[in-house]
Amino acid sequence: QVQLVESGGGLVQAGGSLRLSCVASGSIFSINSMGWYRQAPGKQRELVATITSGDTTNYVDSVKGRFTISRDNAKNTGYLQMNSLKSEDTAVYYCNAVAATSSTKMWRSYWGQGTQVTVSS
Repeated sequence: QVQLVESGGGLVQAGGSLRLSCVASGSIFSINSMGWYRQAPGKQRELVATITSGDTTNYVDSVKGRFTISRDNAKNTGYLQMNSLKSEDTAVYYCNAVAATSSTKMWRSYWGQGTQVTVSS
């Protein structure tokens, strides 16, 4: 199994910054893509950003130029740097990783428990 633990959420004023971290642990053989999703109250979960094993990144239009996704493969950790935060960024942010375990060597999607980001206007 692979466990994902997010951290770095909190309360910030509009225009401020936060950096989310996602640490993967367990019997990891390899991590393919990592991503961040968010879910605001009353809304569906949406993709925020993804990064492949080759460091190709993809962002939802609403965060382009403000958020940066990155990863440290040696630490099995993904990051989401969020700048110029807006009230509409308020949501629970979830980490996702497509990973293979040492035992199965099969790709599977894993999710963290989420971290709350609240932006006050």
